[in-house]
Amino acid sequence: MVDCDYCSEAFEDEDGYLSHLAAEHEGELGSIDKRRVAQHTSDDGDGFPVVLVAVGVVVALGAALAVYLTVSSDGPAVSGIEGQSLDERGDSDLLTDVESFPNQGNEHVQRGTDVQYAQMPPLSGPHYTGTVDAGFYAEEQALGDLVHTLEHGAVIVYYDPAALTNESEESLETFASIHTGTWRSVVVVPNPTDDPEADYVLTAWRHRLYVDQYDAETVHAFLSEYLGRGPENPVR
Repeated sequence: MVDCDYCSEAFEDEDGYLSHLAAEHEGELGSIDKRRVAQHTSDDGDGFPVVLVAVGVVVALGAALAVYLTVSSDGPAVSGIEGQSLDERGDSDLLTDVESFPNQGNEHVQRGTDVQYAQMPPLSGPHYTGTVDAGFYAEEQALGDLVHTLEHGAVIVYYDPAALTNESEESLETFASIHTGTWRSVVVVPNPTDDPEADYVLTAWRHRLYVDQYDAETVHAFLSEYLGRGPENPVR
């Protein structure tokens, strides 16, 4: 079964899923999904969809990714949990230290407005109308955009650049490249504070987890619990 990243629908195969994205979510698609849908709906010149070609490409990329994730020249092999489907809920044993905070509001304010957030990095509150696309970023992003992205159901992972390792960077990049939906994206950015409370801070709307020793299973559990469950348009 293939679960839709944008709604609660599920499909027997990739073909049906991509047809659904083209018909129901055209204006919501991230860049990766746009390319997948465009390839799916294109013709081979005789009026037949090039689905087999698309599937072949996906299979080849998946195999290459599997090899990449299981072999690392700089350290121990990556577990591969980054590519596993999310659970309905996160493993409670891994989420015992999650903190939850009151909603500080969701007012839209003019870009450039100096907002004093109750927590840092912020977990809710006034924000800009823009959002931050899924991905791993080497530069800080506007907090007002990041808060709006949380409201959309994203999980934002803040990292201390001084603590980032090759293994944790590769793992976080993989999470961010897989979860790209408008309402369930993963964004990875540098921590904006001068002296971060932890090497990694996992955040969702109103929720926070400090992580010093990077662990992909903990990230997967946090995503399972909170990704796609923002207040504006929950899709899980």
